[in-house]
Amino acid sequence: MTESVVDGVDGLAYREFDGERRLATRGSPVYGEPTDGVWRLWDARRSKLAAAVERGLGPGLTADAGVLYLGAAAGTTVSHVADVAGPTYAVEFAPGPLGDLVAAAEERPRLFPLLKDARRPATYAGIVEAEVDVLVQDVATRGQADVALRNRRFLADDGRLLLALKARSEDVTREPAAVFEDALERLSSDYEVLATERLDPLHADHLAVLARPRE
Repeated sequence: MTESVVDGVDGLAYREFDGERRLATRGSPVYGEPTDGVWRLWDARRSKLAAAVERGLGPGLTADAGVLYLGAAAGTTVSHVADVAGPTYAVEFAPGPLGDLVAAAEERPRLFPLLKDARRPATYAGIVEAEVDVLVQDVATRGQADVALRNRRFLADDGRLLLALKARSEDVTREPAAVFEDALERLSSDYEVLATERLDPLHADHLAVLARPRE
């Protein structure tokens, strides 16, 4: 089986699954994804972050990178992040998926589930270490740019934000392009946008945004 390491990061590579070259991480399966015994498929059709990485918008996941992940849900994506990165704080507001998230963390000592609201970062400020290297946001709510701005406090000055911006969560009546433009303008008060990429057709009406804090 061929292997192609992504961005020189140990534990993140392209592997062959069913004859296709697919993104994968080293770790135990979480949601029934295919594995080869060591590597497990990171399906870009189920993960906005994986789709962004495949499009060249990797936020800098490395073995020593601290990560704050907003919108962890049942752990589908954040479990892959914790396979690769250092301490990974997984914030999820809904109690329903928390059991699955905790189960994913049982075999990942670097994954820390938090039943918190990403819109209220003060509630977990005493838990999350200061100056994480990567902030990943995948939160279905209005005011997604504001959530990223409020959580800027945790991100190192040379860190990276990867925001999966959902147009339909902001306003279902407007064209996604207009929603994205407004959100990017709002985001620009504290972040410099480095790159953007539409995630269609894998994730309809989503925009991946890679940014860094303004000095």
